[in-house]
Amino acid sequence: MTDGPRLVAGIDSSTQSCKVVVRDAETGRLLRQGRASHPDGTEVHPDRWWEALQAAVAEAGGLDDVAAVSVGGQQHGMVCLDEDGQVVRPALLWNDTRSAAAARDLVDELGGPDEGGRAWAEAVGVVPVASFTITKLRWLAEHEPESARRTAAVCLPHDWLTWRLSGSSDLADLTTDRSDASGTGYWSAATGAYRPDLLERAFGAVPHLPRVVEPGAVAGSTGGGAVLGAGAGDNAGAALGLGAGEGDVVVSIGTSGVVTAVTDVAPLDPTGSVAGFADASGLFLPLVATLNGARVLDAAARILGTDHETLSALALEAPSGAGGLALVPYLEGERTPNRPEATGSLHGLTLATATRPMLARAAIEGLLCSLADGLDAIVTTGVRPARALLVGGAAASEAVRTVAAEVLGIPVDVPPPGEYVADGAARQAAWALAGTDQAPVWQREGTRRYEADPVHAIRLRYAEGRERHLDRTT
Repeated sequence: MTDGPRLVAGIDSSTQSCKVVVRDAETGRLLRQGRASHPDGTEVHPDRWWEALQAAVAEAGGLDDVAAVSVGGQQHGMVCLDEDGQVVRPALLWNDTRSAAAARDLVDELGGPDEGGRAWAEAVGVVPVASFTITKLRWLAEHEPESARRTAAVCLPHDWLTWRLSGSSDLADLTTDRSDASGTGYWSAATGAYRPDLLERAFGAVPHLPRVVEPGAVAGSTGGGAVLGAGAGDNAGAALGLGAGEGDVVVSIGTSGVVTAVTDVAPLDPTGSVAGFADASGLFLPLVATLNGARVLDAAARILGTDHETLSALALEAPSGAGGLALVPYLEGERTPNRPEATGSLHGLTLATATRPMLARAAIEGLLCSLADGLDAIVTTGVRPARALLVGGAAASEAVRTVAAEVLGIPVDVPPPGEYVADGAARQAAWALAGTDQAPVWQREGTRRYEADPVHAIRLRYAEGRERHLDRTT
């Protein structure tokens, strides 16, 4: 180590790639970074994550001068290890849907869609869907019983990478954190405890589970002596990287759409629309995910034969509400509401609204209204939003930023583009290194604020179109 500033590294091991940032522990100043791709597919051997991490670390200049490291990663998934710590089979990722039937069975076993949903929500804050680890374990027990018998421990992607960084091969050294544990289906954010009874119901056994490390605590150390932070699930890591606090809503528009909020109230939604996750600061992070994010804008641009910059310009030519034209953007089915077979629909098409600007505006308003529905669901759990932080690829659109303020009805802050999951992991590493009660405060420049009076007609026309659409698809 040098006599200069202490350095920390944050790792984001996402579905598509691994990103590494190295920052000044005190100020958060970015010093260097690296990136490497992950293989495609919904099941991947964890060794491929490790290889990508090594490549990204090398591109970032190595970790020899780094005092602390923390890993943010794709949530859910399933990594099974045998008694020697070897991977039993390729990991099933969050986006692997083969366990959808297992999810339905688990809900039915506790009383069916209504009573079972409430029972699961009260027990662990979430209602099983195919993304969650518990459903993948049920699938494994039913379809690969030999792999299930070999499984001595179960962990998540970021847990496994943290363990590998420690250099340990002892299953007793596996760790996780509140945010990632809350997406398994067998750990409760409200009580801070595992539910081995639910795990045994799903899997037929209770394998070893990682120790849950508190947000600012030390999980261990790397082989080189650097402090290991607790780590975080990707959404919690992003919230920490953005500096989101109580009352903040993070609206992320990438391939999918995600709405999360930081709150001190453990959320409970028996419908399963809102997942009652924990955050990376010690609070809670209710989350709603939609399937249709920025690809709605991709489709609109393709229909209009233009690019995203021109789509934004066209949308800003049209009036708020697009003259009554409303797009229900369920182009790939939808998760929230749960309509996997739904398609998109356009309402209010007239001679006056059949223009390129009106269609561009309707596409952006429809996308944001869908996310606003998610925010409404989160509000029903007791969250009182004060501002929205708009991130993701679509946040680069001036029209998306402008319309977001009109649709969401709260101030919208747009931070500069960044690797917020990796940044959150780096901030957590600095927290563990400092040993303080709170995470260090890193100033971020370049955030722009958008404010507007809410245009209620946008939500009203969208809701009318949505209900007509859902009536036809029910």
